[in-house]
Amino acid sequence: MKLAFRKAQLVAHLLHGMWTVATRFPRASAGERLELNRAWSLKMLRLCGMRLVVHNDEARLDAGTLVVANHVSWIDIYVINAWRPTPFVSKAEIRNWPVVGWLAGQLGTVFIQREKRSDAKRIVHELADRLGAGELMCVFPEGTTSDGLALLPFHANLFQAAVSASCPVQPVCIMYEDAQGRQSTAPAYIDDLTLSDSLNALLKGGPLTAHVYVGAPLASGADRRLLAAEAEAVVGRALRGMQGGGNTFAAEIPEPGQKTTDTVDVALTQDVDIDGTRTS
Repeated sequence: MKLAFRKAQLVAHLLHGMWTVATRFPRASAGERLELNRAWSLKMLRLCGMRLVVHNDEARLDAGTLVVANHVSWIDIYVINAWRPTPFVSKAEIRNWPVVGWLAGQLGTVFIQREKRSDAKRIVHELADRLGAGELMCVFPEGTTSDGLALLPFHANLFQAAVSASCPVQPVCIMYEDAQGRQSTAPAYIDDLTLSDSLNALLKGGPLTAHVYVGAPLASGADRRLLAAEAEAVVGRALRGMQGGGNTFAAEIPEPGQKTTDTVDVALTQDVDIDGTRTS
């Protein structure tokens, strides 16, 4: 399929998302809005040549939880929403992105001006209020994207929201895998890549699998730095485990209406030689 045609499909899907939010969300219940978001995000992944596999989903919390994840790409947001729709904290620049920025605002995204230290305090208060009201919120504590091969240090500031609200933190690890079972950096939105360049790399790098590992919840405690370190350790262990391969229980997330078993025993990652021989 030509790249231009696939991009046109993505544009059409984004516009359909705007139509859905503008016309169906006002009449939908909270549960219906979540399902509409999840179904739309799953199709977004499919159009990008990606499927989603979730590991340890039984640990998932569905209310009053700060979700923290490693950050590789702009597609991470749709990966998490395809798993379980969750409002995000995002850099303020995204508000100005065509279509995407409007959709993000309508879906409860909190925009932060990272260059202003005072804005972090405002965000912490807003997050604490929303968490205390039983909402889910997701942050990327690395503060920027990476190639996904290793973690960047987790910043502790936004963990204060969980401490203030006395709510749990759920660490989540994202890893992308290519068709040969090797970790892929094709989705990475890093360095001087433009959004267009990143999209091209993602579309050319497929088919891909997005793996999401759901870590056990962490009690908030009283020290945001200790909490950040604990979350970083959980995500780091999950990333190394997925990079190293081996068997784990996982469930591939189906398209709406498609049946699947609750869990399947799968090999996460297997190194493959050029001739296709498995080396691990």
